[in-house]
Amino acid sequence: MNTVIVKRVDEGTADTSEIRDLARAAGYTVLDELTQTRTEDAATHIGEGKVTELARLVRRTGADTVIFDNRLGPYQIYNIGQEMPEDVEVIDRFTLILDIFGQRAQTRKAQLQVELAELRYELPRVDAKVSLSKREEHPGFMGLGEYDESRERDIKSQISRIKEELASIAKTEEQRREERRQSGFDLVALAGYTNAGKSTLLRQLAEDLAVDENEELHPDLDTTAESEDRLFTTLGTTTRRADMERDVLLTDTVGFISDLPHWLVESFRSTLDEVYRADLVLLVVDVNEPVEEIREKLVTCHDTLYERNEAPIVTVLNKTDAVSDEELAEKREALSALAPNPVAVSGKEGLNVAALEQRIAEELPPLQDERLVLPMTEDTMSVVSWLHDNARVEDVTYDADQVLVEFSARPDVIERSRAKAGELSMPESA
Repeated sequence: MNTVIVKRVDEGTADTSEIRDLARAAGYTVLDELTQTRTEDAATHIGEGKVTELARLVRRTGADTVIFDNRLGPYQIYNIGQEMPEDVEVIDRFTLILDIFGQRAQTRKAQLQVELAELRYELPRVDAKVSLSKREEHPGFMGLGEYDESRERDIKSQISRIKEELASIAKTEEQRREERRQSGFDLVALAGYTNAGKSTLLRQLAEDLAVDENEELHPDLDTTAESEDRLFTTLGTTTRRADMERDVLLTDTVGFISDLPHWLVESFRSTLDEVYRADLVLLVVDVNEPVEEIREKLVTCHDTLYERNEAPIVTVLNKTDAVSDEELAEKREALSALAPNPVAVSGKEGLNVAALEQRIAEELPPLQDERLVLPMTEDTMSVVSWLHDNARVEDVTYDADQVLVEFSARPDVIERSRAKAGELSMPESA
């Protein structure tokens, strides 16, 4: 697929780097681009003269698609398409993003979220498409009046059905998170923009653990987390056990992207539950980007994360291998108000990862010390084994009629251990 990129800005110079990355992520080859600085034209977005220039560029390059890094209305898409060579498709930024999401969706949850976003995108366009079909006298195009009402009802019904299924999935995931916590795991989520290096950092922090080794405790552990230089490598979530003394599960979440409309953010909000319900959030940013761009992304991330998140947030300045020490120091200072105590690392080179692990341990809820005296019964060793799996056991002392276990663990694990110990003390007839 070959494309020409188009971007209009109200003022300043149009930057097409992100839309080029998005196009490549969707499988397009970018042949050329056309930019413009002007106020939006209601009919064609870029004005008749620029549309004519665009049509010439498309013919010269042989592109089969035109991608606008702007949001286009259905009338604008129609009017632009009328001037393009035959069979050339005109799409906007959000159609492209939905295309990428559709390609990346592998889990049932991700597929449902993509379908929900597509339906929300289509709903307000139904009336406009019908008006266009009437004007062009194509009765079969999206139907006419009565069919349009039917289609609108159908879309709303599908949206309702998908939201119900996503709510059911969210309930199951919440139960799984609680099971992890009850098993003694702390939950750490990696958040940030696409291409910040979250998946690469996950590979540095996580141990190479096969799924079947821990199937009973956490069946959804994933040993693979792709790290590629492309956007939206991670559409769903990937969870792996951290290579740390403390029992930590790391989850790499879907990346943020700039200038997303409300309906699209809402469609993928359930993906952020992994962030909202975590014990600690690592907010990963690409320190090689311009400082103003980093600042803007940090503000957006904070606005989103602080909406429902109560866990501490640690900013991770990633890709330090790509900047000098002087540039890193300058950016640290410039970002100090938003990231007062960041950890600078290189996920690619593994630089300063040990310091990040130490920071994770410091920021997580502290473990509590406990000392249990267990009666020597037939079930005692199963409790001791459970403590080894769910707590940090410091010492176990055996004598003729009792077992002394000294350990540290999360408060909820200590509470469960006391309950198990109490059950051992109960008479056999109870």
